[in-house]
Amino acid sequence: MRAFLKASCALALALSLGACSQQGATNSAEATAENPMVLTLAHNMSETHTVHQAISEFASEVNKQTGGRIQVKIFANGQLGSEVETMEQVMAGVIAMTKVSAPGLATYDDAYHTFGLPYIFNNTEDFYSVMDSDPMYEFFLSSHDKGFVTLTYYTSGARSFYTVDKPIRTPADLKGLKIRVQDMKSQTEMVSVMGGTPVAMAYGDVFTSLQTGIIDGTENNETALTLGKHGEICKVFSMDEHAMIPDAVLVSSKVWDTISPEDQKILIAAARKSTVDHQALWDQSVQDAIAEAQSEMGVTFVYDVDKEAFRQATAGMVDKYSAEYPGVAKLLALIEQIRAAQ
Repeated sequence: MRAFLKASCALALALSLGACSQQGATNSAEATAENPMVLTLAHNMSETHTVHQAISEFASEVNKQTGGRIQVKIFANGQLGSEVETMEQVMAGVIAMTKVSAPGLATYDDAYHTFGLPYIFNNTEDFYSVMDSDPMYEFFLSSHDKGFVTLTYYTSGARSFYTVDKPIRTPADLKGLKIRVQDMKSQTEMVSVMGGTPVAMAYGDVFTSLQTGIIDGTENNETALTLGKHGEICKVFSMDEHAMIPDAVLVSSKVWDTISPEDQKILIAAARKSTVDHQALWDQSVQDAIAEAQSEMGVTFVYDVDKEAFRQATAGMVDKYSAEYPGVAKLLALIEQIRAAQ
């Protein structure tokens, strides 16, 4: 009942925001600084998170480059609902924009399953090189007929396993362990093929579940140890770096069609700039998290992980998704083409 009431309140707020925004300009060609076009952007991160900082920079740049004709109004902390809920609102045109974990878009475009698969990227340098390329941005803009357009991505680092006290150096080390995963098909299957027992749950439930022993460990980037306080319980972080899952910032196709081509270029340029600036913020936040987790939480970082064993264990899964989802096969081929051209 509590979840239902929360979702109902979020939807009511979103609907009221959508109605209010119609009092301003309904398209960018008619917008002025005195009567601006207001784009509501919802996400579930806190105001202190680097992603929120990047989104705020994007909003500021859009305001600056349009002379205040287009304004991005940000609602953080899940005020308008979960990622699934805000995505549904974007698709309906109730709100203009949102930030979601990229694999969450697979419901609407199966190619986005790719970003949830293990070991698609070789390392951070390879990830940035591929994701920042023009062909990848062309892919981002190609989903208009599916109801949304992705303006940019933000890195969320490499995801690795961490547990209360057991190092994970090979897939065999996961046997018998209950590992929390995001509620995504790819993440559940990944842990299963590696030999662990996946437990899908909301991020907000992880700390208590670790504390009570409902789960033995989880997987995320290093900042979860400090920001999520998981390092107070989990003392071993194993650097297997099995996935690099980007966040996606997107706009409703219905709203995109009301923005002039000239203003669309401004939004895309502002989004890409915020992505590049976010990379430096993110890399520093990871280093800070590692230092804090080691010195103040007593977390041990395990680097002698057999990544090749993990790659081999999950190779069949990548092949399966390629065969099952045409979009995955096409995007994987595009990624290889990008690498070959660089």
